[in-house]
Amino acid sequence: MKILVVYDSYFGNTEKVAQAIGGALGDDAAVKRPGDVEIGELSELDVLIVGSPTRAFRSSDAIKDFLKKIPSGELKGVKVAAFDTRIAKEDTENPVLRFMVNIFGYAAKPIYEKLVGKGGEPLGEPAGFIVLGTEGPLKEGELEKAVAWAKSLTS
Repeated sequence: MKILVVYDSYFGNTEKVAQAIGGALGDDAAVKRPGDVEIGELSELDVLIVGSPTRAFRSSDAIKDFLKKIPSGELKGVKVAAFDTRIAKEDTENPVLRFMVNIFGYAAKPIYEKLVGKGGEPLGEPAGFIVLGTEGPLKEGELEKAVAWAKSLTS
C-alpha cells in the first residue's frame, strides 16, 4: 500500500503530528512537505493524508497552493483524509475568537473537502490536534491521539 502524508508546519507542531501519523502507518508511508511532492505521483497512491496548522481559520498558503495544483480527477481511486493543528476554542478566553471559530471552523474540513472534490475517496472524518498557544507545544496526549486516528484510517 502506498501512503503519503503531506504537511506544512510553522512551529514544528504539525510536523510532529505528521511524523506520528506516518510512523503509525508503517514503512509504506512517506511524509513530505508540499514542495517535495510531484503532483503526478498522487494518482499512484492508495492513501493521501494532508495536514496543516490552522491560521486565521484556514490552512497554510503552502497547503492551499498544493491543493490548487492537483488537477480535477487526479485523486480518483485514492483514499483521502485530512488533519490540522489548532487552538481549542475552549482554551481561549476571547469570546469573539470563540464566535469566529463557530462560523469559520478550522483547516482540516476544507482540506478534506478539496481532496474529495479532486476525486479522492473519503477515508475518515477530518481530525484536529490541539496546540497550547500560537507556537505550541502540543497538548499532552495529542501525538498518541494522532497515532490512534491514523491506525483507525487503515483498519
